[in-house]
Amino acid sequence: MTRKRPELSKSGNSKVTANGGSGVGTSTLHQITSNTWRAPKDETIPTGKEGEIIRYGRELIVHTSKYLGPKGTIAKITNGMNCQNCHLDAGTRPYGNNFSGFITAYPKMSRRAGKIESPAERLVECFERSLNGKAPDTSGREIRSILAYMRWVGKDGKHGVNLIGASTEKLPYLKFAADTAKGNAVYSLKCQNCHGQNGEGVLSHDGTSYTYPPLWGNHSYNDGAGMYRLGNLAGFVKNNMPLGATYQNPQLTNEEAWDVAAFIESKPRAHQNQHSDWKDLNKKPIDFPFGPYPDSFSEKQHKYGPFAPIKAAHNGRSMSSVTNLQK
Repeated sequence: MTRKRPELSKSGNSKVTANGGSGVGTSTLHQITSNTWRAPKDETIPTGKEGEIIRYGRELIVHTSKYLGPKGTIAKITNGMNCQNCHLDAGTRPYGNNFSGFITAYPKMSRRAGKIESPAERLVECFERSLNGKAPDTSGREIRSILAYMRWVGKDGKHGVNLIGASTEKLPYLKFAADTAKGNAVYSLKCQNCHGQNGEGVLSHDGTSYTYPPLWGNHSYNDGAGMYRLGNLAGFVKNNMPLGATYQNPQLTNEEAWDVAAFIESKPRAHQNQHSDWKDLNKKPIDFPFGPYPDSFSEKQHKYGPFAPIKAAHNGRSMSSVTNLQK
């Protein structure tokens, strides 16, 4: 029997619960605790040359395109996006894809690349995928400065310690596939004013970067970026969008976040050659939208869900356990 999907509120208001429930029609209310990650204060930036390097690294994160975009003053190797478009507040916002644990995690084994990567190698991937550009010179001043800034942002982090607010939130799975049509409605109501009817974004007054970034097309992240995975984008959107939303005051329900993310990911964007990615299929994320897979589920289900049956199959559990996974 087909389960009827619940309707979303036409008012766009979210029902807030303490634990987020099953992810349908709810918004998680995050409490600030002693384990909540906080970015260091500016006054802790060292003086002298070290501080200058850190501040320049932050400038590059905020205004990447000014220096490295299509009209870049240093190099022309990115598509016009800024690192800050995906790493909010220069990588310091809780649940805003921040840099809290980046440096402490590296070097580490990249499941996607199938090798141990340095932090500089990971940055190269960001340039090639999230900025749909070319690899930077990892020995140059710019990458060294960005890494110095990231090291300062994450200076209080400890390897293997998970802090509240780090990276992006992992939302509970829906019991059904994310709905692009419902996502279109959310986009029109909540996102279009900033990002444009066709996801084209809004250029800055001098045309060197974007005030509001494109969400699809050649000037957005390509399909090899981490944001092209539905779970990553949904968690990011939930706690940061539309403008003014925070992890303490979200404006979308979990379901709306999944749906609008699905709508965005359904749109065309640049393709990244990924033939060398995920050689070990058993380590491929369940929401990675391109096969092959170590299971019999379709690319469409891997892209839009429902994900619980896939997770159950990967865990070697019977399909009857799916209900428990969704609670």
